[in-house]
Amino acid sequence: MTKDNYSKDIAHLGLGKATEYKESYDPSLLQSVPRKLNRDAIELIGALPFTGEDLWNGYEFSYLNKKGKPLVFLLQCRVPAESPNLIESKSFKLYLNSFNQTAFASCEEVFKRLESDLSLCAGAPINITLEPVAQSLSHQLIDEPAECVDELDLHFNEYHPNSSLLRTHSRYGKEYLCSHLLKSNCLITNQPDWGSIYIKYEGKLIDHCSLLKYIVSFRQHNEFHEQCVERIFCDILKECSPEKLTVCARYTRRGGLDINPFRSNFEAPYQNIRQPRQ
Repeated sequence: MTKDNYSKDIAHLGLGKATEYKESYDPSLLQSVPRKLNRDAIELIGALPFTGEDLWNGYEFSYLNKKGKPLVFLLQCRVPAESPNLIESKSFKLYLNSFNQTAFASCEEVFKRLESDLSLCAGAPINITLEPVAQSLSHQLIDEPAECVDELDLHFNEYHPNSSLLRTHSRYGKEYLCSHLLKSNCLITNQPDWGSIYIKYEGKLIDHCSLLKYIVSFRQHNEFHEQCVERIFCDILKECSPEKLTVCARYTRRGGLDINPFRSNFEAPYQNIRQPRQ
């Protein structure tokens, strides 16, 4: 098979076309590509001279639980090299993205859907693992470890920024908090942006439940990384009136670049510690 014929066969599969990002579960987004197309081109016919697998690492897999709370996982997908199809990468991304605003009863249900959909696409059984992001990521950018607020069991129903969600207690103190549930969308491409956010402050203690609800409220918001961090800084400053405040975020990499905005009214930027999702 010539390179031109291979390109024509790929084109017939409908690949390379512009596609809107969907945030409701849709397994039809997955696109398989017959391995035979390329193997014929390199005269790889009959019994394979090798064994192996295609190992996919997903750093941004997320869905909602029945309370509307986002859950975020690191995903591994192992596709055996002997499967008749490979999984086309853009369709894989779009498929995973379609879970974002869909509520599921349990992680087990999500796992079974992933396993079934991806096995059907590959044409052979695949192996899936899901690991909660909070178990894998360090909460520490400086010598002081941050307290993660992600385990709070709350109901969520707002997915656009709402600073009025923020509440404070009457007590005064210092805190260094973090959350790995920050998600927004690119203002230009509408692609999802994922990040871990760190908030260090001194003043009236911020109610952790209200803070987590506020962070999650960015989930369907379209704005650049830098603008999101500045919005969060200004909203906390306005609604909670801390005497000192730092807001910084470590965003997942896209196209070989990760952006990590830092804004503070009392301290210098932290050291550049790359996180596992970066």
